[in-house]
Amino acid sequence: MALIPSQILRVAILLSYFSILCNYKAIDMPAHQTYGGSWKFLTFIDLVIQAVFFGVCVLTDLSSLLTKGSASMEQERQLRKLIGLRDWMMAVLAFPVGVFVVTMFWTLYLYDRDLIYPRLLDNFIPQWLNHGMHTTVLPFIIIEMRTTHHRYPSRPCGLLAVCAFAVGYVVWMCWVHSMTGVWVYPLLEHIGPTARILFFFCLMALINVYYVLGEILNNYIWDSSKCILESDKTKTD
Repeated sequence: MALIPSQILRVAILLSYFSILCNYKAIDMPAHQTYGGSWKFLTFIDLVIQAVFFGVCVLTDLSSLLTKGSASMEQERQLRKLIGLRDWMMAVLAFPVGVFVVTMFWTLYLYDRDLIYPRLLDNFIPQWLNHGMHTTVLPFIIIEMRTTHHRYPSRPCGLLAVCAFAVGYVVWMCWVHSMTGVWVYPLLEHIGPTARILFFFCLMALINVYYVLGEILNNYIWDSSKCILESDKTKTD
């Protein structure tokens, strides 16, 4: 039973994320030794999210292949649960968080890299790994959206889940600051308390915009594909 190209592609992406995570964790940076370790950085959290998401995608593909032609209702039920988890992760975590990390990182990097990625990090993180963490996430998630139709939850439920993640990360950053006296990102050291609160609200609003953008893009891609398929079928008839 041969795997179709999209399934092979998901395996390749999953392996690439494992490679990036292993190489990143192997770096002996001072920041990794402080409170919170790698988990205080949204980039690392996003890499874990993407790896888990593509892991679920691969598991769903394997389960679908193994249950193909099976009459077991229990297997079908478990497969539907996996598909539901895959679609939820895509909508609420993989797309909005992934796009947020890529766009925010490169926007701040181009404006003033020392606000987000000080030059000192070049001594620890090679360029290929930097792009693996902050660039390839976007094409990988777009490819996944293009190859598989993901069912989004209702918009209120989806936005509520995205907000919960954003608030949770902001609270985590504040907790790390309270424990260490240092903000996770240098940018936060350069702005006052009021500006910092406004900045947090703007970022939470932006990640919600990315959730809606993902929903619109997903619907556009698959509505367009459906129209093309129906047009081809009409011509054939």
